[in-house]
Amino acid sequence: MAFTFFMRDQPTLEHAVDQMIPYASGRSRIKIWDAGCAQGQETYTLAMILAERMNRFGFKNVQIDATDHDSANRFGEVVSKAVYHGDELKRTPANLLAKYFEPAAKPGHYQVRDELRNRVRFRYHDLLSLTPAGNEYCLVVCKNVLLHFQPGERVEVFKTFHGALASGGYLATENTQKLPDEVSHLFTRVAPDAQVYKKREN
Repeated sequence: MAFTFFMRDQPTLEHAVDQMIPYASGRSRIKIWDAGCAQGQETYTLAMILAERMNRFGFKNVQIDATDHDSANRFGEVVSKAVYHGDELKRTPANLLAKYFEPAAKPGHYQVRDELRNRVRFRYHDLLSLTPAGNEYCLVVCKNVLLHFQPGERVEVFKTFHGALASGGYLATENTQKLPDEVSHLFTRVAPDAQVYKKREN
């Protein structure tokens, strides 16, 4: 579904980032895939969390691939412009709103500042193609997407995520999306209070 808001399921994203940062430390490029990004609210929430937890130099090494299967590219336009209605930002703390957003030309709207926008690129991608959007990702985030798929499709998508991750990389899903038994050997859960997993090697 396209509708979402900033800071949705924030604890899961924080758990994932806290696991990933020590793992990715020292990399010249830290690749992250937000699979099923819709209009980018989750993507920029993730970018804010990363910016807050990393030093400025480290954050400049982050590249977030935000993907969705919107063939009309409406999502891509929204993500690129990064202009959102104030209602979508109600859960965003005031200090983060002031730090990472500025008033947009359209009344009642805010635009994400370049510091975050420069770390995000939108790409068209259909998860059911079972072809990864890239490889050597330190983190893959896929939340509130797989519930729309059939059980067998979910299994295959999890396999795709496993292939897209760098050795020892991390995967995060929403709390209601449990890891299917068929792929339990591919990941190790690392956060007791969130669906965050570390890639196992075959």
